[in-house]
Amino acid sequence: MMLVGNQRGGAADLAVHLMKPENEHIEVYELRGFVSDDLHGAFKEIEAISRGTHCKQFLYSLSLNPPEDQSVPTDAFEAAIERVEAKLGLTDQPRAIVFHEKKGRRHAHCVWSRINVVEMKAIQMSFDREKLKPVSRDLFIEHGWKMPAGLANRANRDPRNYSLAEWQQARRIQRHPNEIKREFEDAWALSDSKAAFIHALEERGYRVARGNKDRPVAVDAQGEVFAIARKAGVKTKDVRSRLGDMDDLPDVDTVKTQMASEMGDTINRLKDELEQQFQKTNSEYEMRRNALVDQQRCERQTLKDKLEKRQAEESRKRQSRFRKGVAGFWDRLNGKHRQIKTQNELDAQACQKRDAKAKDALVFKHLQQRQRLALFKISLRRSYGRERSRLEYDQRRFSGPEVLP
Repeated sequence: MMLVGNQRGGAADLAVHLMKPENEHIEVYELRGFVSDDLHGAFKEIEAISRGTHCKQFLYSLSLNPPEDQSVPTDAFEAAIERVEAKLGLTDQPRAIVFHEKKGRRHAHCVWSRINVVEMKAIQMSFDREKLKPVSRDLFIEHGWKMPAGLANRANRDPRNYSLAEWQQARRIQRHPNEIKREFEDAWALSDSKAAFIHALEERGYRVARGNKDRPVAVDAQGEVFAIARKAGVKTKDVRSRLGDMDDLPDVDTVKTQMASEMGDTINRLKDELEQQFQKTNSEYEMRRNALVDQQRCERQTLKDKLEKRQAEESRKRQSRFRKGVAGFWDRLNGKHRQIKTQNELDAQACQKRDAKAKDALVFKHLQQRQRLALFKISLRRSYGRERSRLEYDQRRFSGPEVLP
């Protein structure tokens, strides 16, 4: 998801722009922290507050544009906005979210107030574009979208620099031979010397080596060996000319060993990252579990108090059925007292059954809540176990075939 943000003033102009009828559909999805219930009024509030400061660019406007061919749910936009908000230090600031639809594409705008009303000064927005870029890159990786070339982090083209999320994406999306060929072609086109060519290939996760009959080859992180000339679409003599003396290049087995060792270190780092993620999620689970137990105890105590109060009131009502004095004495003589007593006992039993049923209903509800949370814990452990096993498998598989065409 491409994220483009900027500081600005002109509250009225921005409100007009966001509500332009040239969009086929416009939805003011959220107005947070405002008295007004419309966009123009909300932005006027921000502008009015800003007059108590020296800030001229009192708004921060962000556009969120997913890939054209993707249908992105609303909660994904919200999650992205929350990330940006935390990254830029705009948490809990008044904000407006507007969705636009045009020509079958949907994108969003989020506008925050930069004014901290407690300190009456603007929130610093230095290096906001540099902060947005990694958030945007992470969103492309996590959603499995094709990343624009301008957004790609060249250093992360090398698998040894992957984060856990990038490693998982690389595992999901197998590289097409044409993609590999483009990498070699790009590396060749971007370099004009031996050092530059070797560096360009290393940026893409390949190490240059001396193959059979001193053929120039490249070894990737998985230990697979590629003929450079064929992949780059050039003649072998041209590759030899650019690389010059081949004697200073390591042989294939040496490079495979080096790459396997380095990738082993990389996967150990990814295992540590996975463990940290699991521990963090597990801690969040424990917090949720403890909060649920506290909530359930409170609900049970509330029900207990309610039932005890009702039981006492119903007991008083049943007792009031017995008449006192001479009338009561007469009821004992004619058998009415015994009838009332029998009826009271039946009513008390019915009330006990009713209250027991109410207690059971609450217990069953709580059991279902706890079971759902337990299923989450099981899913968490299974997911962690699967990913751990995959990483261990990846760690064992770094020995590849011979030269690939």
